[in-house]
Amino acid sequence: MKHLTETSTYPDGENVKIKEEIYDQLVDKTTGQSSPVWKIKWENSNNVSVEVITYGATITSIRIPDKNGVCEDVVMGFKDLKGYQDPLNPYFGATVGRVANRIGNSKFTINGVTYGVSANLGPHQLHGGFKGFDKVNWKHVIKGTKVTMSYLSKDNEEGYPGDLITNLSFQLTDSNEFLIDFKSYTTKPTFVNLTNHSYFNLAGHNKGAEELYKHAISINADQTTDVDKDSIPSGKLLPVGGTIFDLRIPRILGEVIHKIPGYDGYDHNFCVTKGEFQGDSFVARVHHPGSGRVLEVYSNQPGVQFYTSNGIPQNPKEFKGNPKDLQTLKGKDGAYYKHGALCLETQNYPDAINHPGFPKAVLNPGEVYHHTLIYKFSVEK
Repeated sequence: MKHLTETSTYPDGENVKIKEEIYDQLVDKTTGQSSPVWKIKWENSNNVSVEVITYGATITSIRIPDKNGVCEDVVMGFKDLKGYQDPLNPYFGATVGRVANRIGNSKFTINGVTYGVSANLGPHQLHGGFKGFDKVNWKHVIKGTKVTMSYLSKDNEEGYPGDLITNLSFQLTDSNEFLIDFKSYTTKPTFVNLTNHSYFNLAGHNKGAEELYKHAISINADQTTDVDKDSIPSGKLLPVGGTIFDLRIPRILGEVIHKIPGYDGYDHNFCVTKGEFQGDSFVARVHHPGSGRVLEVYSNQPGVQFYTSNGIPQNPKEFKGNPKDLQTLKGKDGAYYKHGALCLETQNYPDAINHPGFPKAVLNPGEVYHHTLIYKFSVEK
């Protein structure tokens, strides 16, 4: 097993340790050949650590001290590769693409040509199809404490036009910021919309809905996208003022999560309020009073999908259906249940390519898709 430990010193005095090791072996079901899945771990001088594996370019662990110095892992995940390959895995920590979120009726048109992509959610596509970016083993390179992962999505993969090369970099700073940078290039006009799909519970990944409901959430958005029963946008933008979607001022999640019309929880795109020529902007802030942990999200993307784990199996104590239908999602340390975590998926608006009034969705040859994302952690004492 190969191990690499390196400490990099930055001009401002930052010291971050990074270690690389083999996590598991991924077996190709077609050829029977195996390839190593690598795990990279960062740790800074504040006792904050992050772990990412090359399978799905997936964040598997983020450990942060609380106001008393006690460290907890605050992202949901699995203890081994088998868990990440489980069909029940709801994209824990994964890099999602070629297109995150939904494509209505699994079709879109570019330059007069209509393309049909794989439909893995009824008639629609979700998160890139049956074998999206979350289900491939990315190549990686380490330079200093920056890790760059690469994946070539070939022409017609899941129905998308063009060879698409994506380079994805990860880096932890001594300021408790985890930086993610997505860049993609294509050989044909295509649709690209990437995101990271980490599930956060700042009390601890296994603390459940009881603690998630205590989180205070604010999102920098004046509008949301109107959606139908399948969460497909109508093309209309709805003002959040006076509605349950007005999170511009912090609200306690437990006081609002059960009041969403047609949903038991949030699963909605919020249109980030930002200037036309503004780069990275504040997206959201989450605070867990008990631990004091705070997460702030910054990005250059126009939208953020706020999701509260509505689709994770219910706690058996609350399940009212046929016991035979009860599913169990086994995580790193016991089972995970509905509303046990939240996601803040920075991205373009859902189904953007099918709505002329939404932000630009087509990537052309010679252009660069560039998505920046910062998870910044702190503690309020």
